[in-house]
Amino acid sequence: MKVSAVVLVLVAFQAAGAVQATAPGTPTVGYYNDKCNCSVEGIVRDTVKVALDADITKGAALVRLFFHDCFVRGCDGSVLLDPTDAKPNPEKTSGANIGLRGFDVIDAIKANLESACPRTVSCANILAFAARDASRYLSKGGIDYAVPAGRLDGVVSSATDAENNLPGSTFDVAKLISNFTAKGFTPEELVILSGAHSIGRAHCSSFRDRLSAPSGEINPYFRDNVLAKDCGAGPADPTVENNIRDQNATALGSLTSYVVPASGGASLDNSYYINNLNNMVLLIPE
Repeated sequence: MKVSAVVLVLVAFQAAGAVQATAPGTPTVGYYNDKCNCSVEGIVRDTVKVALDADITKGAALVRLFFHDCFVRGCDGSVLLDPTDAKPNPEKTSGANIGLRGFDVIDAIKANLESACPRTVSCANILAFAARDASRYLSKGGIDYAVPAGRLDGVVSSATDAENNLPGSTFDVAKLISNFTAKGFTPEELVILSGAHSIGRAHCSSFRDRLSAPSGEINPYFRDNVLAKDCGAGPADPTVENNIRDQNATALGSLTSYVVPASGGASLDNSYYINNLNNMVLLIPE
C-alpha cells in the first residue's frame, strides 16, 4: 500500500469536518487568496518548518491533533479550547486525548497570522493546514495535497464527546470498523489512516494489554524484551516509539533485521504495514 493513499483519508476528514463547521458555501482551495494580503498557507508552512526543525516530534503531534479534532465534532478546532470556569471539561481534558501536543505550534501560527492578516484565519483551518504541512515535512514531500478551507471555529468542546467518539486504543478490528463506519469511513480507509502510526509515540497505558497478548498476535521477543521493559511494572506511564526503527537498537537485538529504513529520511511512510505483518506494532493490529 502506497503511503500517498493516506492523503485520501486526510482529505476525507476535511470534507467530513467541513459539513459541520464551515461558513456558507463549499470549502474551497485558496480560500484566503482574496481575504489576506499575504500567503496564509505560506505562513503556516514556514512556521511548521521552524517548529519541526527544532523538534521533529511535533510533526506527529500535529497529525494526531488534527485527527483528534476532526473525529469528534468535525474539523472545527474544538480540541484547541482550554478549560474555563463555565466549561471546565473541554475535549483536551479527556482521557482519550492523553498526551496531545502541538498546541504551541498552533498558537505560534495563529500569532504570525494575526500580525499579517488580523481576525481572519480560523484556528480550524490553521490546524488543517498544519497537519498537511507536517505530513509533507515528515514524508520529505511524498505526501502533499491541496487543503480546502472555509471552516469556522467551533465553540462547543466536551470531554465526554471525545470519549464517546474517538476510537479506543484497545478496540479490536470489529469495534474499529464500527467506529469508523459511524464517521463515514470504509474499512480500507481505516487501514490507510492507521499508516500514520509509522510516526509518533504511545503511552504504555494505551497498549499495556498487548504485554500479555499471545505469541500469535505479537512477536514474543518484542513483547517481553522491548515493550515490557520499556513500560515496566510500576504505576508510571511512559511513552514508547510507535515504530520499531525508532526504538533502542540494543534492546531490539536480532529484531533489527526487521527494521524498515526511512527511505531518504522520510519517516511518514508505509513501514507500519510491514511492522504489522511482522507482529511488531504497539497497538492492536488492524
